[in-house]
Amino acid sequence: MMTQNKTRLALLALAASLCSLAAQAQVQVQDAWVRATVAQQKATGAFMKLTAASDLRLVSASSPAVPMVEVHEMAMEGSVMKMRQIQALDLPAGKTVELKPGGYHVMLMGLTQAMTSGSKLPLSLVFEDKAGKRQTVEVSAEVRAINAAAKKPEQAAEHKH
Repeated sequence: MMTQNKTRLALLALAASLCSLAAQAQVQVQDAWVRATVAQQKATGAFMKLTAASDLRLVSASSPAVPMVEVHEMAMEGSVMKMRQIQALDLPAGKTVELKPGGYHVMLMGLTQAMTSGSKLPLSLVFEDKAGKRQTVEVSAEVRAINAAAKKPEQAAEHKH
């Protein structure tokens, strides 16, 4: 009887572990980076490529090093480029969505210190599925020079979550 209980507990632990791994594998984050800032600059952007295994939405982001973090889009309104916060960014299953300068991005605001090239910034990305279940993915984004662009795919370090 005692052996059966131990076996059941081991199987339950294994099942829970597999469920956790399946949830983590729902989103792949590639080439996460942050644009460096100059002294006194209060905002910058974070950029990356997101690929979801199933339909998800990026609903929020945060960082322990930044007071205010929002998901933004830049879009043309007539002949004027405007930036605004969005409530969620859709990630269709199997399709890579790129957050990049001039498009969708994570806006980091209220900076209290400069983002220096070569350092790392921790980011927590919150995703939601169609049923409303949320999952958080932790990312370490490399801070790159102010004039940096995304690395070429062969240079990008891949992060799977």
